[in-house]
Order: sequence, then C-alpha cells, then structure tokens
Amino acid sequence: MKKTRASIVLLAAIFMLSACGQPEFTYVRDRTGTTYFKVPASFTQLNANAIEMYLSGDHPNSQAAQLRAQRVWSTAFDQSTEPSVNHLLGSADPFVYATVHQLTEEQRDGISLNRLRDFVLPVTEQMRELYQQQSVATGQPPTFRNFELLNDEVLSLDNGARGVRVRFNYQIGNDVQTFDHTAILDEKGATVSVMLIGCQSLCFRKRAGEFDKIASSFKLLRLPG
Repeated sequence: MKKTRASIVLLAAIFMLSACGQPEFTYVRDRTGTTYFKVPASFTQLNANAIEMYLSGDHPNSQAAQLRAQRVWSTAFDQSTEPSVNHLLGSADPFVYATVHQLTEEQRDGISLNRLRDFVLPVTEQMRELYQQQSVATGQPPTFRNFELLNDEVLSLDNGARGVRVRFNYQIGNDVQTFDHTAILDEKGATVSVMLIGCQSLCFRKRAGEFDKIASSFKLLRLPG
C-alpha cells in the first residue's frame, strides 16, 4: 500500500513538472527590441516574407525588396492545424501578422492617423475608393468587398507616441473576415509598429476576448539610454 501511494505521489509530481514546463505564451520582440507582444503558445510562428512581397508588390529579387528588408521586420502566427501565410486573408482559425517599419524621410512627412489606419489594408474611405479605381483600371475583380467598420479608436500612449486601433469586416471570396488592426507611431515619428489579427467573422465573435488580450499586449518598449 505504501509503495502504491508513493507511486501515485511520484506520478503526480512528474505530471505537475510537465505541466509547468509548458509555456502559456510565446513572447516576441522585433529585431531592434523596441516592439513587444505575446501570443498563445498554441500558435505556430511563420516566416512572413511572402506576406511582405504580397503587400508591397515588390519582386523578391528587386532592389526595392532588398531595401525594404533592411527597413522592415515582420512575423506571423497561425493557430490552424495546417499553418500557412495564405491564411492572412482568410481562415476559420486566428491569424496574427506583426510588422515594424523604419520610415524613410518621405514617409515621415506623410504619416498621419489615417495613414496608420491604411498601413496594411484599405480602411479609410479615400483609400477604399482608390483601391476600387485600381481594380477597375486593371480589370481585376477586387479581393476586398463590402467593407464594414466595427470600431475605430485613437490610442492615448505614453511619451508622445500615438496610434489607432480599428476593427472592420471585409468579404473575401464567400466568407466575411474580421480584422483587428493596431498601428503605433513612436514618439520620434520614425517607426510604425503594426499588428493585424484576423479570422472569419463567426470565429472572431466567439473569441474576441482572446484577441483583445493579444492586441493589448502589443506595446512599444523604451530601451535604456
């Protein structure tokens, strides 16, 4: 009996140690260490290079792509059982894309709260109209249709940084995708940090609380000196 009891205690201890060894979150910083966030450890981290090429339109071997790689850091996380960067624009499972841009002088001059809203996808009326005009001009049906603005918040941040958090729907193919977009301009006006969380609208409504926790972890860090 004593031996059985000892075995049970030992097994319980091993189980507890095993459980303690499983991290709850993956903690992420950009390469300069100034932007921080965390995602649940159940997400798979992906190489975001393909997303950068899609969003910029640059050829991977072009000089523009090489220069962009020096100024832009990005990563992505997917909770699908079959993770893919293609889930950025449509998935029944949560997807997180984060990027940090070192702005050029020309970009610094043109930055605004509306530019922060439109940093990844067309959100403002002006940018959505321009997107539609480009679709007509190229003869290609628009990927993004039936925009719905769900929430638009200007963020009050410390040390002179400013930002926006916008939640919106787009119909992509046959599904409605919900996006939660946070963009922060640092106090020097030199860096824009962006997080985009997305999944199909039904998924988003069910798990909005989880996504709020991820988005609220997205912060700028002040380094010593």
